[in-house]
Amino acid sequence: MNVNRARIAYIAKAGVIAALYAALCIVLQSISFGPIQVRVANALMIMPFYTSAAIPGLFIGCIIANTVGGGILIDVVAGSLVTLGGAIGARALRKTPWLMPLPTVVLNIIVVPLILKYGYGVPLPLYLSMIYIAIGAIIACYGLGMPLFYALKPATPYLADDIELPWESQKNR
Repeated sequence: MNVNRARIAYIAKAGVIAALYAALCIVLQSISFGPIQVRVANALMIMPFYTSAAIPGLFIGCIIANTVGGGILIDVVAGSLVTLGGAIGARALRKTPWLMPLPTVVLNIIVVPLILKYGYGVPLPLYLSMIYIAIGAIIACYGLGMPLFYALKPATPYLADDIELPWESQKNR
């Protein structure tokens, strides 16, 4: 594939993933936001296994979802950075698939309760909010994401890209 076609394919994949993430959050808004949430869109956090285009796609999709979902600025920024960090972590852990969702789960457990408590003033004790977010993140990332990962495995040749990220290059190993 020539360079221009590869770039177009990369941007298209990122756009589709962003649209899917945002659409899932918006359509399932009642369970995607708030102190007790199962963000079904986080099942897509396994997509960096298949394509590095998932990293910007998930990040942009989260920005869109949090903005349209009525998020405050700190939620849009910090929440989207959590998704970006989770996507980068998933890509880095792709050689051990069952670990791929872990960065997203951990980052959500740490950051989202802080946003809820100090950004939105949710009156739950921090530890309780962390438990609720942990349960929702585990359901979304492991309960939904890993079955999605295995369901998409046969489509790997169609989803995968040959674009390496800077830290993945052979020169850096």
